[in-house]
Amino acid sequence: MMQVFIKTTLILLLLGSLMACQENGDYKEAMKDGAYQISAQTKLTDVMIHDIFSPPVASRIYAYSSIAAYEVAVLADSSYQSMMGQLNGFEKTNFDTSVEIHYPLASLAAYYKVATALIFSEEMMNAHYNTALKEIKSKGIPSKVFENSLALGESVGQHVLEYTKKDNYHQSRSFEKYTIRNDPGSWQPTPPAYMEGIEPHWSKIRTLTLDSANQFISAPPTVFSSDSSSQFFSEAKDVFNIVSNLTKEQKDIAFFWDCNPYKMNVKGHVMFAEKKITPGGHWMGIAGISSKTANLDWKGTAEALAMTSIALFDGFIACWDEKYRSVVIRPETYINRFIDEDWLPVLQTPPFPEYTSGHSVVSNAAAETLTHLFGDSFHFVDSTEVAYGLPIREFNSFRLAAEEAAISRLYGGIHYMPAIVNGATKGTHVGNHLLAKVKTRKDENNSAIAAKSEEIK
Repeated sequence: MMQVFIKTTLILLLLGSLMACQENGDYKEAMKDGAYQISAQTKLTDVMIHDIFSPPVASRIYAYSSIAAYEVAVLADSSYQSMMGQLNGFEKTNFDTSVEIHYPLASLAAYYKVATALIFSEEMMNAHYNTALKEIKSKGIPSKVFENSLALGESVGQHVLEYTKKDNYHQSRSFEKYTIRNDPGSWQPTPPAYMEGIEPHWSKIRTLTLDSANQFISAPPTVFSSDSSSQFFSEAKDVFNIVSNLTKEQKDIAFFWDCNPYKMNVKGHVMFAEKKITPGGHWMGIAGISSKTANLDWKGTAEALAMTSIALFDGFIACWDEKYRSVVIRPETYINRFIDEDWLPVLQTPPFPEYTSGHSVVSNAAAETLTHLFGDSFHFVDSTEVAYGLPIREFNSFRLAAEEAAISRLYGGIHYMPAIVNGATKGTHVGNHLLAKVKTRKDENNSAIAAKSEEIK
């Protein structure tokens, strides 16, 4: 009987010791990398696909959520520089960090706080967050530190949400819809759904770094003409000819970069949506993949995601400013009227004007930003589209990926070449402007990530 008592006592002492170690152990090593933040972003992408947000609106959600996570990284590490006072209208404030905080957890809490507030299906994001918190809690973070961290994340997230309220987004929800013009050169809704123009007033959204939506205004589009000897006809015929003679590789490129959240399928009398990632979501995926490839910690990951999302946000504003100024007719409409009435593009035409190419603008804006952070020759495997039934593609630089994303719109039959070339130029300007205006490292050269990227090659 005595032996049983002694064994039981020893087991209880051992369990008590293990539980004490679990809560008071070296929990500060938990969440060192960016895995939880990348997982949160992946879930946010899934929810936005479910809720069918337009590409511009999706970029807004990514940006504010990522900025919130980054601002906690600033509080954790004095070598990082706050975006407060650097982004347009983002006012400075102070946060209480006098108590013990696990900053990676606080950063994650700030991300979920903002992301959940900006979507429709909050329950999907909350369920994912609660699962993450349960797992994180098991890593031994003391209860008080856990609570302090969530409170800080809540505070930072709320400050960013207050920032969102002044960007004119909510006011724009009540602006009038786009009125279709009757002149032959203007954009018209396209089959199969003939959807109305998406976000015609997006240029009125407050930019994050640009002085104005038209700061980098593009060269005017080619003058419209239906004359077979005209430049416009020639550009449309180029689209027709290229799509009619695509190689397998060109088709693969077109579908890989499709990223059309409005794709509609028709079977008989039934029409149903095929939910897809947005172009911004694709590039945020690349930013997450690159952060993992470079073995970045959670702070470097937060920096990469925040900077990429800002480039995308301003890129969409600059692009949409031009789209609804020039309202250029899409190739599908023009070719059906003046070249071949039965012709169809490879990709379904998105519901907004043609010029400039959104993919060209935002891809190049993101590529300039990521190149600055990771280096000129950063190799990555883009598996962003695997979850949506497409294979991986590999790239030896972000600029090469952006170049492929841009030309994919010609292969898909939804853009003329000037929209691609001039869109890429606009995007490059947007990205470089961001890098000139916003500094995330106090040494002002942001060299830390690029240096680490060189180490892993």
